Amino acid sequence: MSDDPTIKVYDAKAEEYAALVTRGKSDADLDAFMAAVSPGGRVLDLGCGPGNSAAVMQTAGFAVDAMDAAPRMVELARATYRIEVTLATFHDLDAVAQYDGIWANFSLLHAPKADFPGHLARIHRALNPGGVLHLGMKTGTGERVDSIGRFYAYYEEDELTTLLTGAGFTPAATRRGTGKGLSGASDPFVIIRAHA
Repeated sequence: MSDDPTIKVYDAKAEEYAALVTRGKSDADLDAFMAAVSPGGRVLDLGCGPGNSAAVMQTAGFAVDAMDAAPRMVELARATYRIEVTLATFHDLDAVAQYDGIWANFSLLHAPKADFPGHLARIHRALNPGGVLHLGMKTGTGERVDSIGRFYAYYEEDELTTLLTGAGFTPAATRRGTGKGLSGASDPFVIIRAHA
């Protein structure tokens, strides 16, 4: 996420968003991601929001780095879970072979389509060989701003698979579903787990 209007929405609604997504334990997707990463490995929560997933992974024994572009989300994650979070955008990811897993759960959908291949390349570079990427995205076509002012890029599953393969990833598992988000709308989504 790098556009100011989207960041401002998340800053203004940080507490509301935290209440929507925070859970005391992992869900099936996070469990599957953690099971695919080497025990005790280093992981990055890319677009960590209020930090709940990062905290679960840290409690499970992983070495966790977290980053988010919304200052209020960073403050919440630090205050609530006492985890270290870097205020940064996707463009700022410059790690090389540093992570065993990267958790990008409904964060990269705020990046323009023109920037998406570059973000995937940075993620691939940041992962160790065989490292795991969890990618959660809303499905559909085109780009648009939602009812509360957030920018979204929508992808069909085969489009994401092609982009991931082009960036050097091997898709390993896929799950489709529908979920209600911060705007109140229920949208279809896809979860893809892939290996570098």
